[in-house]
Amino acid sequence: MKLLMNPRAANLLGALVCASMMGFALFAQYGLDLEPCPLCVLQRVAVITMGVIFAVAALHRPGRVGSFIYGGLVAVAAGAGAGVAGRQVWLQTLPKDQVPACGPGLDFMLDTFGLGEVLQMVLSGSGECADVAWRFLGLSMPAWVLLWCVALGFFALWANWRHPGATAA
Repeated sequence: MKLLMNPRAANLLGALVCASMMGFALFAQYGLDLEPCPLCVLQRVAVITMGVIFAVAALHRPGRVGSFIYGGLVAVAAGAGAGVAGRQVWLQTLPKDQVPACGPGLDFMLDTFGLGEVLQMVLSGSGECADVAWRFLGLSMPAWVLLWCVALGFFALWANWRHPGATAA
């Protein structure tokens, strides 16, 4: 616990957790043949964004102002990831007759529509986003991403905003 009192070490730990999450996502995709749906891809973007910000904060060794900025940025990315994951968990709890129909693939949508339209279609979800192909301890992968995003968002704020030995940036 004493090591986590060091903001640099705490940010490095956050980056390692995000890298581990991405490592498992890639294992699930290529080792378990679980293709990510569009909402899963957005969750990956959020996790990668959190990991990059954590890593930069660990390498940068910011002062108090920089720590507030890094903590806030990670929290925003975590909130976005939690929002997308929460949306997918909600889709997974819908009765089968209320699940939206499957739409076109993400690559097709990006080639055909503008970014705003693609985001609107992706966030509305589709039938493939409601499928639960993997569970651990009774929770689907998006439910785990939701929990980790919330935990990492609070961890980023704790690690960077308490910053007792910081100097002014």
